[in-house]
Amino acid sequence: MDAAIDLLATLDPFAGGGGARAPGLRRYLLLDVFTDAPLRGNQLAVFTDGRGLEAERMQLIARELNLSETVFMLPARSGGDVRIRIFTPGSELPFAGHPVLGSAIVAGLGLRRSSVALETEAGIVPVELARGEGRARSGRMEQPIPTWREYERAGELLAALGVERSLLPVEIYDNGPHHVYVTLGSEEEVARLAPDMRGLLALGEVEANCFAGSGSRWKTRMFAPAVGVPEDPATGSAAGPLALHLARHGQIAFGEQIEIRQGQEIGRPSLLYARVHGSAGRVERIDVGGSAVIVAAGDFLL
Repeated sequence: MDAAIDLLATLDPFAGGGGARAPGLRRYLLLDVFTDAPLRGNQLAVFTDGRGLEAERMQLIARELNLSETVFMLPARSGGDVRIRIFTPGSELPFAGHPVLGSAIVAGLGLRRSSVALETEAGIVPVELARGEGRARSGRMEQPIPTWREYERAGELLAALGVERSLLPVEIYDNGPHHVYVTLGSEEEVARLAPDMRGLLALGEVEANCFAGSGSRWKTRMFAPAVGVPEDPATGSAAGPLALHLARHGQIAFGEQIEIRQGQEIGRPSLLYARVHGSAGRVERIDVGGSAVIVAAGDFLL
């Protein structure tokens, strides 16, 4: 039996005649993001060369992989180091947190840089990089500052989530994705949530974030079935607006860093850090950080 496994370990299904690699291969890396340990956090595929792929092809590849997000790297064209396009299984996103962090770590390794500027459809996102624990690397991104308003379909949202009320106003923040925030009374309430996915789907492309906590420690879950993500293990694009939401409503101070835990209920525990600088009248900067680990590399034959 060992001999069979030894033979299978050398199998290369993409080799042509004479052992040559087949043309049409597309290399990708698989990362676990917002964790410093493999097999946790939020999975991300990064195709290191997306040149020549049309958007429709990128979308099909993202659907094939069926991860929360898949990234395609492209040459910069607006002053950044690398341009990226981000796809969920269902649609393209102008900005998302864990794809930016994971892509920045890949770009930093490849370019041998301690900081990179990624061009996204929502603008350039600068990311500072550092060595983490073991194989992990950490980074901190400066996120687009969102706009916000009262969410007009709060009643429908609460019904779909199966909760009676939110302790803070239900508001929607736009930093590329559209994140709505519902405040619950305890972390246990957040853990017990069992949303009606059809009800959430009827609300369209909004990301429903339910959270609880106090001080610098918060727990959150995010549901977005309309973009192909029933529940997200770690939502970097939601972490910055969550810190802003808490600061605007007096739950934390501006400039205070918070720790956000997410993903335990789906077996992918994640840890994110977020901080907002400025004031309610003038938000100056939002930064979100965490770690990531490269766990695999592979090829698509297209």
